[in-house]
Amino acid sequence: MSFLLLALVVLVGLLGPLLAARAAWRVPVVVGEILGGVLIGTTGFQLVDAHADDFQLLANIGFGLTMVVAGSHVPVADSAVRRALLGGVLGAVVVGVAAALLGTAIAAGFGTGHAALYAVVIASSSAALVLPMIQSLGLKGASFTRLVAQIAVADVVCIVVLPVVIAPGTSLWPVVGAVAIAAAAIVLTIVLRRVGRQTDGRERFHAYSERRRFALELRFSLLALFAFAAIAQFATLSIMLAGFAFGLVLAAVGEPRRLARQLFGLTEGFFGPLFFVWLGASVDLRAILAQPSMILLGLALGAAAVLAHLAARATGLPVMQAIAAAGQLGVPVAAVTLGLQTGSLAPGEDGALLVGAVVTVAFSAWATGRMRPGP
Repeated sequence: MSFLLLALVVLVGLLGPLLAARAAWRVPVVVGEILGGVLIGTTGFQLVDAHADDFQLLANIGFGLTMVVAGSHVPVADSAVRRALLGGVLGAVVVGVAAALLGTAIAAGFGTGHAALYAVVIASSSAALVLPMIQSLGLKGASFTRLVAQIAVADVVCIVVLPVVIAPGTSLWPVVGAVAIAAAAIVLTIVLRRVGRQTDGRERFHAYSERRRFALELRFSLLALFAFAAIAQFATLSIMLAGFAFGLVLAAVGEPRRLARQLFGLTEGFFGPLFFVWLGASVDLRAILAQPSMILLGLALGAAAVLAHLAARATGLPVMQAIAAAGQLGVPVAAVTLGLQTGSLAPGEDGALLVGAVVTVAFSAWATGRMRPGP
C-alpha cells in the first residue's frame, strides 16, 4: 500500500466527521467512514485493494483497537449497574428469546441457513453507540440504570458468541484460545487493581512517563492488546475477542484519563477510521443491488431487532428505552468482518447486515431524542 493510497483512505475517512457534524441528525461517525470505503473500494471506483496484506494488517489493528474502545464503554465497575444486573440479565434473556424466534423465521424466509447468526445480531446492543447518547441527555433513574445493565449484558454475550455462530469449527483450539484470553484478562485485571491501590507508586509512574514523554501507559496497553491478539491468532480466533477482552480490563480497573486520551487519539484519529474505510471497501454492495432480496433481508433484520428489544417491555422497560437499546453497530460490523474473513456469508449478505444496522441506529437515535431526564 502506497502513501498516496493511505492519504486517500484518510481523506475519505473524513466523510465520517462531515456527516456526523450536525448533532441533530445523530449519525454515527462510522457511517460516513464506511461510505467513504464504499466509494473507493469494491463497490465504487476500486482505487484500493481491500484484500492486500498490508491493508488488512492495518485494518485488523484498527478492529482490535475499536473493540478495546467498545469494551471500555461497558460499565462493569459501576456499582449501580451491578445492582441492576439481575434486571438487565432478565431483559437481555427476554430479548434473546424473541431474537431467536425472529432470526429463525428470517433465515427460513430468505433461505440463508444463518438463523443463529441473525439471532445474535438481532439480540445485540451497542454500548459504545447507545450509552454515549443516553449519557449526553443526563438521563437518570432506576429504569435507565437497568437499561444500561441490559445493554452491557447483551454487548458482552453477543460479542463472545458471535465467532462461534459465524464459523462453528470442530477444532478445540478456538475454545482453548478463548479460555486463555479470558484467563489472561482476569489475571491482568487483578494485577492492575493491586498496582492501582499503591497510590504513590502509581502517581510517580504516571508523572515520570508524562515528564519524560515516554507514553508508557499506551505502550503497555498496546503490548497487552497485541499479546491477547497473538493468542487469538494462534488459536484461529478473531482479534475482536482480544480487543474486547482488554477493553473490559480497562473498564474494570478504571482507565486513566491520560491513557484514555492517548487511545482515543490513536483509535479515532487513524486506526479506527482506517478499519471502517477498509470494511466499506471490502463490502460489495453491487451484489446486494443485484439481489433485491438482500435489501429486504437488511430491512427485516433491522425491524426484527427493534421488535425483539420491544419484548423487554414485559420486564417493565419503557417503550422508548427498549427501542433505544436496539441500536447496534459493533456486532453487525464484527459479523461482516468475520464473514468476509471466513467467506461464510452469501453474496450481498454482508451488505444486508449493514443495512439492518443502519435501520437500528436510526430508530435508536429517534427514541433517544424522545426521552427526557428522569428524577
